[in-house]
Amino acid sequence: MSFKNVLIAFIAPLPSIFFYIYFLNHHQDNSHLLSFLWNWCYKHPLILANILFFLNIDMIDLYWTVIPVMLVHYFGSHPAAEYNSWRSMVVVVLTWVWAIRLTHNYLRREKWQCGAREDWRFTDMAKQHGPNWWWVSFFGVYLIQQVFLFGVCLPLYIVHSVNKTLNIWDVIALVICISGIVYAYIADTQLHTFVSKNEKLKEEGEAMVPNLDEGLWYYSRHPNYFGEQLWWWGLAIFGWSLGGTWVFVGALINTLCLAYVTTLVEKRMLKQEYRVEAYKMYQKTTSIWVPWFKSTPIQMLKEKDI
Repeated sequence: MSFKNVLIAFIAPLPSIFFYIYFLNHHQDNSHLLSFLWNWCYKHPLILANILFFLNIDMIDLYWTVIPVMLVHYFGSHPAAEYNSWRSMVVVVLTWVWAIRLTHNYLRREKWQCGAREDWRFTDMAKQHGPNWWWVSFFGVYLIQQVFLFGVCLPLYIVHSVNKTLNIWDVIALVICISGIVYAYIADTQLHTFVSKNEKLKEEGEAMVPNLDEGLWYYSRHPNYFGEQLWWWGLAIFGWSLGGTWVFVGALINTLCLAYVTTLVEKRMLKQEYRVEAYKMYQKTTSIWVPWFKSTPIQMLKEKDI
């Protein structure tokens, strides 16, 4: 990423941040010229957050890994917030750990160069839509990401809207969230090691290994996605235990989005000649997300019978 882009990424959200800080310092001043605005911001924390992020919607992809952290602190610092301090602390720490893991994985994958290359999915979509890409990207990428992101982050809002004592569901949610973060980290680390070894083999002019089929990747084809889903479903349980029965909608949407991404990834894998046959066999024998034991392809069973 160039210095200019870094500067823009840093400066762009500052007006929204300064506005919110100003609101925090003046929302109780009824004689203030903007007291009507402060009153509205106080009564509508969720809408206010959406407006502030919409004003920076072109940055949403860049800030994807840190937006949940910004949101959890926003909901916790809002004057209308009420919550159990222990539950809030747990959720804040978990959100930070999740964000650090995901950011670390992104930077490691990009060889520690932020924004050095565009996501291949966006590149393919841009080629597909041609001159219409500008408005397709606005509605189909940036705007939909905001809706999606706020959907999965609704539990953070509920946690800071209801003050109830801790219960067994908080423990269950905590275990699921930690399991998801750790599982995704291990899976991504194994993938990074595999890719790095293949890059070295390619540089040396040797044949690359067609498929990663060991570690967590032995039991499912996308263990990193499985870990990520555990995180969001675990987070949803925090909100559900406080009466937010509809918070699972966000986690469900996330699962559906990952299902679509999975199809794109697997189609891309099958376009690479050196791994086509190996990956087809991998698809036949290995669970797609949920870790499970290997299955034996029907063709191999027939050959064994012969």
